[in-house]
Amino acid sequence: MMTTRPVDAVLLDMDGTILNSIRSAERIWGSWAADHGLDVEAFLPTIHGVQSVETIRRLGLSGVDPLVEAARITQAETEDVEGIDAIAGAAEFLAALADYPWAIVTSAPRNLAVNRIRAAGLPMPPLLIAAEDVEHGKPAPDCFHLAAERLATTADRCLVLEDSVAGVHAAEASGAVVLVVTETHHAPMDFRHPAILDYRDLAIERGTDGTLSITRAAGDLPTSQWISCVLRAPILD
Repeated sequence: MMTTRPVDAVLLDMDGTILNSIRSAERIWGSWAADHGLDVEAFLPTIHGVQSVETIRRLGLSGVDPLVEAARITQAETEDVEGIDAIAGAAEFLAALADYPWAIVTSAPRNLAVNRIRAAGLPMPPLLIAAEDVEHGKPAPDCFHLAAERLATTADRCLVLEDSVAGVHAAEASGAVVLVVTETHHAPMDFRHPAILDYRDLAIERGTDGTLSITRAAGDLPTSQWISCVLRAPILD
């Protein structure tokens, strides 16, 4: 039996979850890593899901100011949006959410997030929680708690869509229902949550009572990969 979870809002990560920015990010970070004598191939998988300053800080490079370097990288990423594409079905999924509470919750700075969302041809969210909005970024759950609060609910009443280890850990810590998007994964990742390749794996249906059902259960999938959420009807003024 599949248990249907009532939720008040949908919170989505950005990079790797609603859009694919890997080509842009890896061009810039790869060049930076090479300039600093790093093993580029080994380094690049570590850049996803956390704030840029934390990626640099944990390297402990001598003579490198993480804040200064992160600012330079962010500026380069903001200007370079070539090759940024929406995850398949993301535009249709976000359109279905238009009348409901939803937000994008990202580790990227606000200007970078806005540029990438526009480059991918996706709608701007009614709420965007970005890197500068929280003191502690993912894997801390602060960003999801803040988004839920601003949507007049709590994180344990939200469905979170994520793609990275840090993001999933943050969502878990917030108490949210977690769904993993795997389109940008190069290899299988060991998550205990339901996963979809992209948004074409979801069935979305609006009920006569105004609720929105979000379901994924098909054929020979193990029950661990089933998900069924019902998003409450919007409150009309």
